[in-house]
Amino acid sequence: MRNLDAWRAMRAPFLTGLALGLALLLLPLAALGDGPAPAGPEPTVPTLPANPTPAAEPVPSPGEWDSGQALRVLGRDSQITEMSMADYLWGVVAAEMPASFEPEALRAQAVCARTYSLWKLRAASHEQDGADVCADSSCCQAYLTHEDAVQRWGEGSASVYSAKIAGAVADTDGQVLTYGGTPIQAVFFSSASGATEDAEAVWGRALPYLVSVDSPEGDEVPNYRSTVTLTADQVKKLVLDAGLGADLSGEPSGWFQGLARTASGRVASVELGGVSLSGGAARSLFALRSACFDVTEQDGVFTFSVTGYGHGVGMSQYGANAMAKAGSGWKDILAHYYTGAQLQTGA
Repeated sequence: MRNLDAWRAMRAPFLTGLALGLALLLLPLAALGDGPAPAGPEPTVPTLPANPTPAAEPVPSPGEWDSGQALRVLGRDSQITEMSMADYLWGVVAAEMPASFEPEALRAQAVCARTYSLWKLRAASHEQDGADVCADSSCCQAYLTHEDAVQRWGEGSASVYSAKIAGAVADTDGQVLTYGGTPIQAVFFSSASGATEDAEAVWGRALPYLVSVDSPEGDEVPNYRSTVTLTADQVKKLVLDAGLGADLSGEPSGWFQGLARTASGRVASVELGGVSLSGGAARSLFALRSACFDVTEQDGVFTFSVTGYGHGVGMSQYGANAMAKAGSGWKDILAHYYTGAQLQTGA
């Protein structure tokens, strides 16, 4: 059984892949100089089912491959905890996807989480901390302890959801998405506006397995359509604090101009007071749920109408759930969202 200690000694052959990965992570969003591309979505708030909770089933035993791998996890309290890959993946899936989702969607999420963990390990981004991964979703992946998960789900649902997630991890034991024989950057997000986005459109660098594909979710998604309303003074303060140098001396009706979209419908760029912002930069500046938005102004008040949630690259979680409800298996879901990627055991 291979151990992650052995992989750490084998990083040299992967310098090319490491350079590509680090380049993508360090790409700033246009005009704002945002941090690295997020690993996944802003944490999705689990939605509890309306029907009565079914009787709990026995918790599946962890798979042999995942149980044999050790990971050092840097917690949000700056403490490092060593745990098996199986235990780590349980906490990631519990944090990143609603446990009420279909089993096939949860299995797809488990493979994404495993794959991204190995990608981060090869990047050695937390080596200086003495860790392999962290529990911060803005850097690696979100993570929940069993205690925190029980608090989130409630005592009545915890045993069922715990077994469901353990099953998703065990049923995909050791399965990793690869491209060219190495783990891919298996990013994911909450919900799409009809299609996912090319990595190049969001982070400026193309990856063959992160290209735009159709995504089937829609208005059944909670908060699929949202609005953000800001006064002209609020917009002006946000722009001033960001140091953009935009000219907002004229009438507010003329502040936003030249909105351009990508093929998936997200904002590629927009001019604000003569300064060009990427859609991602505008999303961050105005705290929007996604870069798929329209902006209107009336009487000095701006309304941003937003569709979907997240950066839009890789697997849409609500799209995966919609595919699962329609009969797709976890392998079909992954093949759909990660173009050309292959499944391997313990890549």
